[in-house]
Amino acid sequence: MVLRSSPMLSISVFVAVLFGSLVFAGQQSTQPALPSATAPPQGAAPASQSTPQQAAPTEQVQKGQSLFATQCAFCHGRDATGGETGPDLTSSELVEKDVSGNEIGPVVRSGRIDKGMPPFNLSDADLAAVVAFIHYQKTKMDSHAGRRRTVQAEDLQTGNAEEGKQYFNGAGGCAKCHSPSGDLAGVASRFRGLALLERMLYPGGRRAGPSSSPVTVTVTLPSGETVTGKLAYRDEFVIGLVDSSGWYRSWFKSAVKFKVNNPLEAHSEQLEKYTEESMHNVLSYLQTLR
Repeated sequence: MVLRSSPMLSISVFVAVLFGSLVFAGQQSTQPALPSATAPPQGAAPASQSTPQQAAPTEQVQKGQSLFATQCAFCHGRDATGGETGPDLTSSELVEKDVSGNEIGPVVRSGRIDKGMPPFNLSDADLAAVVAFIHYQKTKMDSHAGRRRTVQAEDLQTGNAEEGKQYFNGAGGCAKCHSPSGDLAGVASRFRGLALLERMLYPGGRRAGPSSSPVTVTVTLPSGETVTGKLAYRDEFVIGLVDSSGWYRSWFKSAVKFKVNNPLEAHSEQLEKYTEESMHNVLSYLQTLR
C-alpha cells in the first residue's frame, strides 16, 4: 500500500467497470422474469423494480475513505480497486481473510518493502477506519454481478482500427517511439484481449514493485552525497527509494534535491489524454498487427 493521491482517473478502474457492466448486461438478458404475485390495476403504471442497496457508509467508513484517498490511493486507486502499482484490495485474499484488521493491520504497519510498500504509523482509530473502508468497498464490489468474469478478446473489439491508426500516427504521438514494423510487429499474436490492453496502457506492469519498475530516482543530500535507486514512494512531502543494497530510504522533499527518471513517462501522460473512444480505437489498430 504505497499511499498517494492520484490526479487522474485510473484507466484500470474503467476496465473493471467495463467488465462488470458487460456481464451484468448479459445476465439481465438471459435471466427469466419472475411472475408477479399481483397484477397492477388497469391503467396504472407498472411498479419499478429496484435492486437491494448497500447501506450508507458509516462515519468510520467516511473517515477511512478520506485517509485512504490521501495515504493509499496513488497505488491502490481511490476506490481500492487497484492503481498505478498497487493491487485491487477488494479482490485480495488477505482482505478476504481479514477480521477487524487482524490481517490488514500488520501489513500496513510493517509494510512490504520488497513490493514497494513502506510501513505506515497510523493510530489504532485511523487504522480501524481504513480497514472499515476497505471492507466497505469489497462488499460494494462483490455485489456487482459478474465482477470476476473472464474477459474474452471479443469483449474489447469495439473500436475503429483505421481511426486508431490515425491517432497512433498523429494526435497520440505513439509513432514517435513505436513502429508497427519494428517493436510492435506481431504484437497482436503475442498478446490478445485484456493482455494487449494492459500492455498498451501499462507497459511496465500495473503491479510492478520497485524491483521491476523502470522508474529510478537520484536524491542529492545537503552534504552533496547522492543516492540512486528504484523509486518506491512519492507524495507531496516524501520521496522514497530502494537502494542497490535493497534498503528502503526516504527523505522529506523540502530537505533534499531529487530527479526522477521514468522511461515510461510518455505512457503515463497518455493515460490522461485518452478518451474511451480513442483508447478502443488504438487497441483495435494494435489488434491488426499480427
